[in-house]
Amino acid sequence: MSDPRAQILGKIREIRGRGALSASNRHMLDTRLADHPRNVVPARADGPQAELIVQFMDYLGKAGATVLRVPKRSDVPAAVAEYLRDNNLPGRVRTTSDPEIDSLPWSDQEMLERTEGRAEKSDDVSVTSAVAGIAETGTLLLTSGKHTPTSLNFLPETHIVVLSAQTVVGSYEDAIDKVRKQGQLPRTLNFITGPSRTADVELTMEMGAHGPRQLHVILVDN
Repeated sequence: MSDPRAQILGKIREIRGRGALSASNRHMLDTRLADHPRNVVPARADGPQAELIVQFMDYLGKAGATVLRVPKRSDVPAAVAEYLRDNNLPGRVRTTSDPEIDSLPWSDQEMLERTEGRAEKSDDVSVTSAVAGIAETGTLLLTSGKHTPTSLNFLPETHIVVLSAQTVVGSYEDAIDKVRKQGQLPRTLNFITGPSRTADVELTMEMGAHGPRQLHVILVDN
């Protein structure tokens, strides 16, 4: 049986009058995919790491998110518990099961209940990791996978993201490069800039229309 993907692409080429993919065209496409050419990158995406981190935090705030910087990873569970208390949220969180989150000392917070897995309607707060923070626009890059279900990024009304400061990069292209270095591309890439929002024809802002109403980032220095 032939490859369904090849059948679909072949049909597209046929409709567009391109015929079968020639060896020279295939080589050209393979070369382009391997080289990852870049277009113009804004100057603000280039700078020392320390400046990019400050810019990333600044753009996060302008996009309506909140950010807390902590010295080390072991501080994260306490920071999560404090955020929940300060915002009158229930002491329950739904988290990913990836090592970045699972290895944190959650048991130190006796009043915090944590479960793992994809988000359910009853989940008010999710905690996930992110592949990178993008200083260009204050954007987070999250990927889907066996231990990182995408539903956690959108279903709960409050989304808490744990991000290592060393993963903050300047541009979108830099962030994509980090994903490529991890191996096979994931099924889904989510670029998240602030809480979910939309506006009607009268420009009345509505928060949480297509995702979380609150986005909180815990930025870990070490």
